[in-house]
Amino acid sequence: MDKSAKIYIAGHRGMVGSGIERKLRAKGYTNIVTRTSSELDLKNQKAVHDFFELEKPAYVILAAAKVGGIHANNTYRAEFIYDNLMMEANVIHAAYLNMVKKLLFLGSSCIYPKLAPQPLKEDYLLSGYLEFTNQPYAIAKIAGIEMCDSYRAQYGCNFISAMPTNLYGTNDNYHPENSHVLPALIRRIILAKKNNEPAVVIWGSGTPRREFMHVNDLADACYFLLQNYNEAGPMNVGWGEDVSIKELAMLIATEVGYTGTLEFDTTKPDGTPRKLMDTTKLTNLGWKPIIHLNEGITRTISEVYKMIN
Repeated sequence: MDKSAKIYIAGHRGMVGSGIERKLRAKGYTNIVTRTSSELDLKNQKAVHDFFELEKPAYVILAAAKVGGIHANNTYRAEFIYDNLMMEANVIHAAYLNMVKKLLFLGSSCIYPKLAPQPLKEDYLLSGYLEFTNQPYAIAKIAGIEMCDSYRAQYGCNFISAMPTNLYGTNDNYHPENSHVLPALIRRIILAKKNNEPAVVIWGSGTPRREFMHVNDLADACYFLLQNYNEAGPMNVGWGEDVSIKELAMLIATEVGYTGTLEFDTTKPDGTPRKLMDTTKLTNLGWKPIIHLNEGITRTISEVYKMIN
């Protein structure tokens, strides 16, 4: 990408979008176009088309999405499928109409079947049933991949898709009900220590295994893909190792210095038993993450302390 090229980042205030913007600016890209959700409603087709006709971006990074943890996904099922379908459909179609050179669509590891073999290969897409609790969100993201591939097949658009594993880090969402598991645990354990609470209750059995990657690693991978990848189909982006939710909670408690009890509420859903990404495809292209989980959690806890103090 030319350093002067106009780049539109949809969702620039979210964890992923802001991470990608930081990466691009660090690499010398300054012609970056952004709009907040109040300035541009991506669910409004006319507003999106008017924006593209006005700005004519050369590159588009579609990081805007309605996201949340297991509770939010399962509670707001209609919103999760509608909002995400509308946003991606409007942006991808407008990118085609306005001859965008390249578009990067960000999805999620939840696109893969609940009981797919581990680690998850890109080929496992649509090979089985999805996890029920986040099925609306997953179906919307699968539709986004198919849109990118279909516009590539019919119109020759260079639209690519990246599927990150579970992310955490700078600018994450720490809402008490709607956040993902890692930020939710960090917030809960920090507050338990601050308030001298004897125990922290954690949803589920603690046995499901999850893979986590710092958002700065994802931003680096996205920059790499924008420079080097031009093919159809999803591209997994992950760390390559996983931990159980119980191990994760114990790691966070140790880093925070919390000495209370970790209690697991088995009446709450566990979600998918395991989600580990097979990143062979990306590794073979020459990219690897560098921020280990311990280091990333230490950084993140420090950022959270700054937020609540």
